[in-house]
Amino acid sequence: MLVIGVDTGGTFTDFIYKTVRGWRVLKLLSTPDDPSRAVLEGLARIREMTGASRSLGRQVVHGSTVATNAILERKGVRTALISNEGFEDVLEIGRQNRLELYNLRHRKPAPIVPAALRFGVAGRIDAAGREIEPLDKVGLGKVVEKIRAQGVESVAVCMLFSFLDPSHERAVRDALSGLGVPVSLSHEILAEFREFERASTTAVNAYVSPRMDRYIQNIQAGLSGDPLRIMQSNGGAISAETARAESVRTILSGPAGGVVGAMEIAKAAGFERIISFDMGGTSTDVCLVDGEPPLTLESSIEGYPVKAPMIDIHTVGAGGGSIADLDAGGALKVGPESAGADPGPVCYGKGERVTVTDANLALGRLAARHFLGGDMRLDEARLEKALSALAEQTGLSPLDLAEGVLAVADANMERAIRVISVERGFDPREFTMVSFGGAGGLHCCSLAKLLSIPRVLIPRDPGILSAMGMVLADVIKDFSRTVMLRAFGLDRTALDAMFSEMERQAVSEMAGEGFSEDQVSLERFADMRYRGQSFEIVTPAGDDPGEAFEALHERAYGYRQQAEVEIVNLRLRARGTPVRPELAPAEEKSGAMDPAAVLGENPAVFDGRTVSARLLDRSKLRYGDRLQGPAVIVEYTSTIVLPPDVSGSVDAYGNLVLEISS
Repeated sequence: MLVIGVDTGGTFTDFIYKTVRGWRVLKLLSTPDDPSRAVLEGLARIREMTGASRSLGRQVVHGSTVATNAILERKGVRTALISNEGFEDVLEIGRQNRLELYNLRHRKPAPIVPAALRFGVAGRIDAAGREIEPLDKVGLGKVVEKIRAQGVESVAVCMLFSFLDPSHERAVRDALSGLGVPVSLSHEILAEFREFERASTTAVNAYVSPRMDRYIQNIQAGLSGDPLRIMQSNGGAISAETARAESVRTILSGPAGGVVGAMEIAKAAGFERIISFDMGGTSTDVCLVDGEPPLTLESSIEGYPVKAPMIDIHTVGAGGGSIADLDAGGALKVGPESAGADPGPVCYGKGERVTVTDANLALGRLAARHFLGGDMRLDEARLEKALSALAEQTGLSPLDLAEGVLAVADANMERAIRVISVERGFDPREFTMVSFGGAGGLHCCSLAKLLSIPRVLIPRDPGILSAMGMVLADVIKDFSRTVMLRAFGLDRTALDAMFSEMERQAVSEMAGEGFSEDQVSLERFADMRYRGQSFEIVTPAGDDPGEAFEALHERAYGYRQQAEVEIVNLRLRARGTPVRPELAPAEEKSGAMDPAAVLGENPAVFDGRTVSARLLDRSKLRYGDRLQGPAVIVEYTSTIVLPPDVSGSVDAYGNLVLEISS
């Protein structure tokens, strides 16, 4: 079976697949009006190139921005919310937190469900899971008629303590069945306490799922029966059917695919402690992986809390398209505003404002004739004029300004990596940086030096690593349950019984994903805290979860408390490994570098000095080839810069492994 990874981005839709001759890559321009068109066109081309049969010849794993964009652009469907009477405004009230504490004019984003579409129904389940007031069926019928009259396309239902007794939510779904609209129940989306986060997560799911459902249906119609899986934000894939109903789990699927790809490739190369560095056109995503990718449950999209397991990825507005400008005080700033794909950097031929990509070209770190494999020639003359104009405002020479632009961009990204490492008790010197994304290779060595990271690994085709990660991802489903238990003196029998109930549900749902019980691995976790705290730490639920929690707390915050430890939620992760291509190493080292790999020389500027950098074609590099900076390495999806003091080699998997001098 041919396994294909697909990652849809704002500018390009990326495809990766493996044939008998190795990994192959395809990039097509995205089709924003209907992203599925680019996906289907690419799949059709791959079928023609590989000779795969029209049906049952391919397995497709896809990461999509459809759900993300629906929220960012406020283009979800017309959604209603049904809650307990008196709790209709929980989405608007939210928490007392203010994102901009000293901004007197700050306004929270408007709820995705407006007040006119939020309805309350009498009835109450209490905190012990007992019904203390029956559901008002007459009042519910009136609400259903109001929803019918409003032309609602999707409904979110969030009743108090439904995670303990979901009977009221199920009764609401039954009453809505005649409307023919999708219904999201909070106890199915997030079976946990904290009413606001549960309501927000359920409302977001209801808001985006119909859009995602139509998108997935379009792709499935063009696949003629081929299996389709969708990447989740937690680093695992799920079936298309699950993604259509629970689209909130796919919001950060693209960046998650990148982390999984970086982790799997690094693990094959012998590195399990990594910092992934994904620099694209508009932003940079970083993640620290200490054996397994870290998960977070405290995420928000455009100010809307989404409490679903996601890989803990930190993002900053620094990318190749980030615009360089002067602030009110005349200081140089870079980003977060981006030139995007249109108009793009000045050197692309349309932009007017200098970007990070332009600075790299001005310093000789991009080869104008070899950009995108030579398919796109960069406009150096146009850049020279724009760079000189900005340099005149600063009083710097154009080359000094270009180095300043890169220094500011590097400082922004350095701070992002410090957030996920130093500020969380990790020493970057103990990790390997895995660099990818279209612009990652231009900055990874300078960033590693700033952070004293000793080694950088750059996989093949780094510009499409997110699609690679989707091919290599396991199928993962997460389950949770609020329990509120004391950790020390815990009745292990009672705890095992609770986990066993969750495990039965997990095995049943994984069967729907195509895995038998013996193909599923189950991992137990618990959300734990000191009593009185407001936030929990996800802790492995082994023989002594209390001690495990205190060790994690001490590493994160530097101390332990003399206080009672609580288990707030139980979590279960079910994992199945689908058919996927293996990463096969080369068997023999090259005796010497192929002369065809050397394309010539390229003058480049480092620390104010112009040096002659070797221009290398990565496609001609082989296992065992030694590399020494200064060098500029070009390939179809990216460009890689080796400063003068950096050396490295090509490993058996085709990765560049660069050694960074301290």
